[in-house]
Amino acid sequence: MNAAIRLFAWLLSLIVVALPVVAVLNGWLAADQWPIKRLLVTAEYQRVDGDQVRAAVQPQIGRGYFAVDLARVRETVAALPWVERVEVRKRWPDTLELVIVEHRAFAHWGDSKLLSYQGEIFEAPDAGQLQGLPKLAGPKGRVEEVIAFYRDSQRAFEGTGLDVVGARLTSRGSWTLELSSGAQVMVGRVPQPLAKVQKLVSVLPQLLTGEARTANRIDLRYTNGFAVQWAQPAAAGTQGSGA
Repeated sequence: MNAAIRLFAWLLSLIVVALPVVAVLNGWLAADQWPIKRLLVTAEYQRVDGDQVRAAVQPQIGRGYFAVDLARVRETVAALPWVERVEVRKRWPDTLELVIVEHRAFAHWGDSKLLSYQGEIFEAPDAGQLQGLPKLAGPKGRVEEVIAFYRDSQRAFEGTGLDVVGARLTSRGSWTLELSSGAQVMVGRVPQPLAKVQKLVSVLPQLLTGEARTANRIDLRYTNGFAVQWAQPAAAGTQGSGA
């Protein structure tokens, strides 16, 4: 019995000593003590708005060192446009530090989103103003497949004088390429779309030799050939080309 009483007394003493410490560390007590006075941000600031970062953090400035909610700061800053990830920590006695990594846009994705070099789809208010990025689209779960097909097609067209500037995969699995000339290449729903593209590239020189018109659309969805729709009306018998 005496041993149980001694154990209870020891636990009670431990709680009495530890509870104030825990309360301070969690900001339950002395929330206004040792206030945060300095904000130190490490970021490239190419796209992220510094004023928005400061506004997001401002509610925590002036709060006690132990009362600052790091999770809230991280969540608020991470929600800002162009922020890929953010690290937040405190430095005794009065500094809040942020390390911000920005998204780097690799391509436009769909109608209004962007795709980062990390393969992450994100939104940005100025996405439509970005020039020179390829236009990619497809089901969210097949991002890597779309990127791979775009890059493989780029390599296939090297040396042709045409560049691949877009690739789209529909929900039903049909592929389309966009070329720098403005032409749409309808690859279709095939198990090896790159093979279709490579076959087209192999006959492009003879297709375009002496041809002053520009192709609007190249349809590869044929078993033994393809069809070309030219920018200008074609003479009879020249509307389609086979290969």
